[in-house]
Amino acid sequence: MMKTKVSIKTGQALNQKTACLVLPVYAGKPRFATFAALDEKLSGQLGKFYRQREFSGRREEMLLVHAGPGLACERLLLVGMGARKPLTAAGGRNLASQVADYLTQHHIHGGLIDSSELMTPRRDGALVVQALAEGLLLAGYRFDQYLTKDANEKPFLPAVGLLIPSTLGKKNAEKAVATAEALVAGICRARDLVNQPGNQKSPAYLAETAQQIAADQGLSCSILGRDQLEKEGFGALLAVAGGSERQPCLITLEYRGGGQEEAPIVLVGKGVVFDAGGISLKPAEKMDEMKMDMAGGAVVLGTIQAVAALKLPVNLLAVVPAVENLPSGSAYRPGDIVTSLAGKTIEVLNTDAEGRLILADALTWVQRYNPRVVIDVATLTGACIIALGHHAAAVLGNHEGLIRALLKAGEGCGERLWQLPLWEEYRAQIKGDFADIKNTGGRPAGAITAAAFLQHFAEKYTWAHLDIAGTAWAEKSSPGAPKGGTGFGVRLLFEYLRAQC
Repeated sequence: MMKTKVSIKTGQALNQKTACLVLPVYAGKPRFATFAALDEKLSGQLGKFYRQREFSGRREEMLLVHAGPGLACERLLLVGMGARKPLTAAGGRNLASQVADYLTQHHIHGGLIDSSELMTPRRDGALVVQALAEGLLLAGYRFDQYLTKDANEKPFLPAVGLLIPSTLGKKNAEKAVATAEALVAGICRARDLVNQPGNQKSPAYLAETAQQIAADQGLSCSILGRDQLEKEGFGALLAVAGGSERQPCLITLEYRGGGQEEAPIVLVGKGVVFDAGGISLKPAEKMDEMKMDMAGGAVVLGTIQAVAALKLPVNLLAVVPAVENLPSGSAYRPGDIVTSLAGKTIEVLNTDAEGRLILADALTWVQRYNPRVVIDVATLTGACIIALGHHAAAVLGNHEGLIRALLKAGEGCGERLWQLPLWEEYRAQIKGDFADIKNTGGRPAGAITAAAFLQHFAEKYTWAHLDIAGTAWAEKSSPGAPKGGTGFGVRLLFEYLRAQC
């Protein structure tokens, strides 16, 4: 993926030499000084556009003007912001991605976004810069490595500047851009992993990616293969892996940025590299998308990459149980009873409820690290999509303080969560008839009973579960997010971790 270079500029907007000066404008009559000065330089042309209703500042409205001899810029792009209200992180990203798309489509190879109107006393200016930089960088994301046509033929924005008020400080703004670059690299890592086709993406492929991240960032990496998993007693994980010729593994990446004695925060990501459902075979329609069933694993790998790149002062572990769930003569069956790493027996009613099985063993395994907090991330249930659609992920857990912190991080960065209850009554739905517990509680409250299953294996520490089934994959493109893997969760977890430092 080619990368847009984002730079920081200061000074007067009218004095900036650029191929295109981008001016965000709120709805209503513009009253800020830059607009008035530009209008004067253009002999009242901007005011004329308003009077003739060619431009009104509606949200996502754009108007390109050739500047002429009176200005240092070659062109002026007015971008409608809609009604005046504080800019959110998601709003800043969308704005910048839309601008980048517009400039590339019009063969304009650079620009400068004036951010002065986006800054407010109640909004940290550095966060505005970070959001704009993220949007510009994500606009260039493409997963095109399997396209035979030369990717360089596609439009690409090589460089763009952000014009900031001098009060923010250039160093603060450049630090925000550096944060955006590392975060976007983690998001794109997660997207690339999710988008990789099933014939390329084995558990070993995830392990190799983790080893590459470790080498690049100076992390510790360990991989448990089948023999070690059998020796340790990963009965639930190995049951799921039984139907595939591809060997399972447990991936652990460790970053130590905090104190020597500080307990780590542990992220556990579901890593089902392809999920056909096993003997409980999924319908053929859209089964191709089940290459994304390792999105939770991709998210935790992308997160630890970003955290290490920015050297956050925290101790962090990323753990990914990696398997493939296929039907075959050696696959586990509905009605089987398996013994988990925790020693609890599990009655398998549906082999397509496999994610909770591999997570059960991983959640048990991480107890040995005496974790401060454990957060698991998984495309766990279709029921979550029925409940929340594609606009939010579900959060459940055993500690309200942790859940509130995750909800706050999600609201702040635009990757929203919604809490679902985890009452004792839901645990009754998964009480086993022939084993300790069963791996599905039926159709009612499916996302909740899946979390209730996981809770059995997370009783000895502070824990939260994120079900990202509805947010990990985009059916259609949007600014900065083409169809496919979204990387949802990297930004959320990074913001949560940054707040803990």
